[in-house]
Amino acid sequence: MRISRFFLPQKLSPGATIPLEEESAHYLRTVLRLKRGADLIVFNGEGGEYPAVVVEAHKEAVSVELGEFNPRDLESHLHTHLGLGIARGERMDLAIQKAVELGVAAITPLFTERCVVQLDDARKQQRLRHWRKIVHSACEQCGRDRLAEVNEPVKLQDWVAQQAGLCLFLHPHGGKTLRELPPPQDGVCLLTGPEGGFAEHERSLALEAGFIPLRLGPRILRTETAALTALAAIQTVWGDLG
Repeated sequence: MRISRFFLPQKLSPGATIPLEEESAHYLRTVLRLKRGADLIVFNGEGGEYPAVVVEAHKEAVSVELGEFNPRDLESHLHTHLGLGIARGERMDLAIQKAVELGVAAITPLFTERCVVQLDDARKQQRLRHWRKIVHSACEQCGRDRLAEVNEPVKLQDWVAQQAGLCLFLHPHGGKTLRELPPPQDGVCLLTGPEGGFAEHERSLALEAGFIPLRLGPRILRTETAALTALAAIQTVWGDLG
């Protein structure tokens, strides 16, 4: 029987009994449907995890008792930072979820010229909270004990100027393949476009900032497919999927 993994964003210590706050309690009781005496695994995103048991589970209170700390580490040795052109709804959600499963370390949503999603300050914070919850759920599912960072959305031109390491951007009609590139020394920074692709001046900005055009193959991929294909290929060639 599969044991549920549960993200708990607070200080954890061996042997502690942790009363859950309302949102976490609701999720454990009504979504996971765990009862008193159920086993689970708890982590707080800072590395490692704890075996735990539910000691209380009713409408008034939910609490868990932690066992000994397990310092397991499933993080890729290759640090990857994904600059992701903001896409609509489920496409963006899927790209973030699967990027976490593929071991991405950080994600920065990017406003681009052809971005079809408009976010004022309130909606931007709402979407950011939503994307971070997707990261929590993806880590629960895939076994990661450290959370991938989701940064606040920024404009593409501001983001590319601040990146370092091996910087790549996806280009369907040119550029190098992964086999033609040297192994990275300080991680990989990957730039992928929105649903309409990059505008020509955005490609120029990336080139001026030192980004190398990367060609994945002969077919044009949707934005979410392109990002995930590139991450999977990078992790296979240089990371922990090979």
